[in-house]
Amino acid sequence: MSKQYNEDRAYGYFVDRTAKLIKADINRKFRKLKVDLTPEQWLLLDRISQNNGHSQVELGEGTYKDAPTISRIVDLLCKKGLTLRRIHKGDRRKFMIYITDEGREVLKRATPAVLESRHKGWEGLSDEDYDHLIRIMNKVFDNLG
Repeated sequence: MSKQYNEDRAYGYFVDRTAKLIKADINRKFRKLKVDLTPEQWLLLDRISQNNGHSQVELGEGTYKDAPTISRIVDLLCKKGLTLRRIHKGDRRKFMIYITDEGREVLKRATPAVLESRHKGWEGLSDEDYDHLIRIMNKVFDNLG
């Protein structure tokens, strides 16, 4: 690719507009289901459910979100009764995040909407297309990281 700036090659625009559309689709599906979550909250809740007892630092590293964003989302999930914060036994400055039974129930109701959105977005594309997308996105990530 030419090193010269070319507006047609502004891939960030395409990534951003696609991410916004994906989030909007999931938000619509959540509203229809009366699920009080955002896609970002769902992502964190899903991550917590897969390995209960994450620290906020680990959640940030696993989702590429900064500490203030993780803290804000965890605060909201705790207020909704979907997660709990507990002080780490070995380090009183560190909090561990746990999913509640109510959080598991909300996640169970919300996840099919996320999967449906992903499936719809991938219509007409092959596994090979997916592999190429992931390879390209990882390359861009590595180049900029």
